[in-house]
Amino acid sequence: MTRSKLDPLDELADLLSPFEQRGMDLSLERMQAALAALANPCAGVPAVQVVGTNGKGSIACMIHSGLTAAGLRSGLTTSPHLTSWCERICVNQQQIELAQLRQRLKQLQPVARHHNLTPFEQLITAALVHFEANALDWLVLEAGLGGRLDATTAHPNRPLIAIGSIGMDHCEHLGHSLTAISSEKAAVIGPGAHVISAPQHDAVTKVLEERSQDMGATLEWVKPLTDEWELGLSGHLQRRNGAVARAALRRMNALGSTITEEQIRRGLAQARWPGRLQTLHWNHHSVRVDGAHNPDAAEQLALERRCWSESGQRQIWILGIQGHKQAPEMLRILVEPNDEAWIVPVPGHVSWTADQLSETCPTHAHQLRSASCVEDVLVNLFKNDADNPKPAPVIAGSLYLIGSLLAKGVLKEPKR
Repeated sequence: MTRSKLDPLDELADLLSPFEQRGMDLSLERMQAALAALANPCAGVPAVQVVGTNGKGSIACMIHSGLTAAGLRSGLTTSPHLTSWCERICVNQQQIELAQLRQRLKQLQPVARHHNLTPFEQLITAALVHFEANALDWLVLEAGLGGRLDATTAHPNRPLIAIGSIGMDHCEHLGHSLTAISSEKAAVIGPGAHVISAPQHDAVTKVLEERSQDMGATLEWVKPLTDEWELGLSGHLQRRNGAVARAALRRMNALGSTITEEQIRRGLAQARWPGRLQTLHWNHHSVRVDGAHNPDAAEQLALERRCWSESGQRQIWILGIQGHKQAPEMLRILVEPNDEAWIVPVPGHVSWTADQLSETCPTHAHQLRSASCVEDVLVNLFKNDADNPKPAPVIAGSLYLIGSLLAKGVLKEPKR
C-alpha cells in the first residue's frame, strides 16, 4: 500500500488527535458519561437517527432540508466531511463557524480528557452542546460507521430511525456477514421507535423485522419516489433515499410537528450533498465524482453509469481506494472490458496500488494504470482543449479523495 500526505493544514489538528493515534474504539459508556457530566445537552429534543452503510448522509441532509423548508429549527450532524470539519455540524443549513467550533472543542477538553473521548465522540458532543444553545425543534443525527456503539446512539431521545442501504463495509469492526452488520446497525432501534427503510437484502430485512418486533417498534417500508418528485441530489439511488426522508418528515406530524407535503417537496428539491454523483470542473472540463467506497456503493454507481453511457462504451475511471477497503471487488464491479482505470493514492491514507490490484485481479491488469495524483491523470487525459473524453471521466473510491481535490482547488463546482 502507498501513503500520501494531505496538503492542506488540518484546521483542528491541535484539538483532535489523528485517527491513527487512537484507532477505532467503539463504546457508548464514554459518551453517556460525558453527556451526563454536561447535564445531557438536548436530551429533551427529539432526534431522527440515520443509520446504514450507504445513503445515510443523503437521507440526513434531505430530512434537514425538509425541516428547514417547513420553518422548523433543526440541527444536523454528518460524517465524514469533504473540506472542513465545520460541515459536520449545521443548524438550519448553516455550518458552524470554525472559530465557534474551536471554542466549543476547547471548552470540552476537560470532559474529553476525563472520559477519554475519541475525535468523533468529541465532535458529536460539541454538536449537541451547539444545538442546545440554538433552541431546536428536531435533531438529525447521522451515525458513523456503526450503530449499537455509535456516539449518536448516546442521545436518549430518538423516536425516529431512518435506515439507508445496509451492505458489507467496515467488516473488521461490525462483522463479516450481512446478518452481523445489520444486527449492529439495527441495535439503535429502541422501545416504541418508528423505523423507516426502503427495501433491503433479505438477510437485512429479517434482522430489522426481528429487532423491531422485540422492541415494540413500528417498521415502515417505503418504495422509491417516482420521477414526478424533483430532488436536489443526482442519481436514481436518491429516489430510494428520498422516500425514506419523506416518510420521516411525514411521521414527524404524529410527533407534534406540522409539515405539509408541499414543504417536503420543496425541501427535497432544495437539498444539496456534495461529492455524491456530482459533476465538477477541472480547467473547464467536466468530470464526475462519487464517494463510492465499498462494493454496495460500487454496484449503485455501476447502475447509474447506464444513464450516461451506452453499452460497451469506454469509461475512464480514476480510483483512489483506502487499503482496508474491498478494492478488488469494487474493481470487478465497476471496470467493464473496454474501460481504463487509473489507480491513485488517497491523500493522507494507506491506499491500494495498481501493482497490488493487478496481482489480485489479473484479468483487469491490462486495464490498470498508475499515477501519483488525480491531477496528473487529468493533465494526461486533457492534453489540449480539444481533448474531451466521452463520457466524462469518473473519480471515485473515497470521499477523502474528493474532499482533498476540492480543498486544494483541483476540482471546482460549475458556476450557476
